[in-house]
Amino acid sequence: MNITIGQSTFNAELADTQAAKELTALLPLTLNMQDHLHNEKFAELPKSLSRQDQAVGRIEVGDIMLWGGDTLVVFYESFHSSYRYTRLGKIQNADKLKNAVGTGKVKMTFAP
Repeated sequence: MNITIGQSTFNAELADTQAAKELTALLPLTLNMQDHLHNEKFAELPKSLSRQDQAVGRIEVGDIMLWGGDTLVVFYESFHSSYRYTRLGKIQNADKLKNAVGTGKVKMTFAP
């Protein structure tokens, strides 16, 4: 999957989960992502996906997760978390992700 943020495009490897397969069926998809806690961007999906929530323990830069069944989350900081998510994928070469997402809201386009 490719994710375009402004002039930057990132490649993401999708997880082997039912939710990731369902996300693929929604592509292409453009979402207006909001910032949360200065470590993630999130947006509500047009429909809920299958949940297989797990305690992930540690979030890494570039992780793409599903929260609550209907919220797509892209993490641009690494940290420990007690929250439970369903894995959707991982952005490869995410070292420039934080600069690309900036502060505040950002539009992201997800495409096959």
